[in-house]
Parts: sequence; structure tokens; C-alpha cells
Amino acid sequence: MFENLEELKNTLIENESETLFADGFEDAIIGIGEQGGIRKALVVYDRQKCIEILMKRDGMTLEEADEFFEFNTVGSWVGDYTPIFLERMACPSR
Repeated sequence: MFENLEELKNTLIENESETLFADGFEDAIIGIGEQGGIRKALVVYDRQKCIEILMKRDGMTLEEADEFFEFNTVGSWVGDYTPIFLERMACPSR
């Protein structure tokens, strides 16, 4: 477990020099992940927290923040180390 964001960043950079971060969304990082069985560390962000950051920091409405985020952040593929944006869902009880 990491004590803080700086420790997480330093660990990722040391082990995966190509790891990418979404600028300005540091407070929305929820962990690291992998995809497709390839051992690449990808930064995972909470999508809702990213939207909240845009609304608070940039004074956007929910609709503006959602549109901006989808087009400029989620829609930006920058290679194999592109961060993951997680949409949390409520799980139905069994």
C-alpha cells in the first residue's frame, strides 16, 4: 500500500518509465491496474472524481465537465500506457 500520491508516482516511474498520468486529476487516482495480461502499470482514476474536479476547479456545470472530460481526457489515446478511467457502479445484492 502506498502512503501518498508521491510515493505511488515515484514507484510507478521507477518501475515503468512510460507510465502516464492525467494532468490535474491527481486527487482522483484510485490505484494501478493492468490490462490484457500485459504487465504494464496503468494509473486508474475514478471518473466521477475527475468530473467533480473539473466542476470545482474550472467552474463547469455537470454537463460541461462531462462533455469536456469525455472528449479531452477519455477520448485521448496516447499509447499503451494511457490511464484507465473507472466508472463505479452499484452492485446488486445476491
